[in-house]
Amino acid sequence: MPSSPRCVVLLSGGLDSTTTLALARSQGFALHAITFRYGQRHENEIDAARRIADVFQVAEHIVVDLDLRQFGGSALTSDIAVPKRRAVEEMSNGIPVTYVPARNTVFLSFALAWAETLKTGDIFIGVNAVDYSGYPDCRPEYIAAYQQMANLATKTGVERTCPVQIRTPLLDLTKAEIIALGLEHGVDYSLTTSCYDPLPTGACGSCDACLLRLRGFAENNRPDPAPYAQQP
Repeated sequence: MPSSPRCVVLLSGGLDSTTTLALARSQGFALHAITFRYGQRHENEIDAARRIADVFQVAEHIVVDLDLRQFGGSALTSDIAVPKRRAVEEMSNGIPVTYVPARNTVFLSFALAWAETLKTGDIFIGVNAVDYSGYPDCRPEYIAAYQQMANLATKTGVERTCPVQIRTPLLDLTKAEIIALGLEHGVDYSLTTSCYDPLPTGACGSCDACLLRLRGFAENNRPDPAPYAQQP
């Protein structure tokens, strides 16, 4: 029997990337997951990614060490305060300080290099242009431009042996729709973490990531199974 086609999935350990991993599996791909330790304050997501990769029995899971704290410029990689208790309308107005400069471009470049060595052009990333906190590298025009560049920049893209396709199955979905889709595919969201500013006893419950996540579960009439430091 022919082997399953390979893909690379960017796996942060969060809700969106885990749902994306489940969707890639449902499409019959052999899963290769890549996670980044980049100096983020919410480094507990790396442990979550390892748990998720184990549960999904990915073919290979690698953790890449970077240090974006050298550049700073973000509340996730420097000593800038993480915004709390913002209204949803405020989250989508402008680019917040939790944006990490060029993060998805850096991450996709590593995924692209690995995909080329795996002889695949399929790269999954859980970006979302609806409930996405205003990040410029989560927009469809960014993904389209990156895919075009990737096919110009790689041997497999130029030779058309493995044309690069950046797969974004969550791009046009709300957080509630993402959660519903993940539940349909058997995702255990208790394994995931989304908080930008976690405490030793659990998620803060008031950063943008927590608020969007909580709203998504509420709209599905389900409790969020993630631990919170205090009742959100």
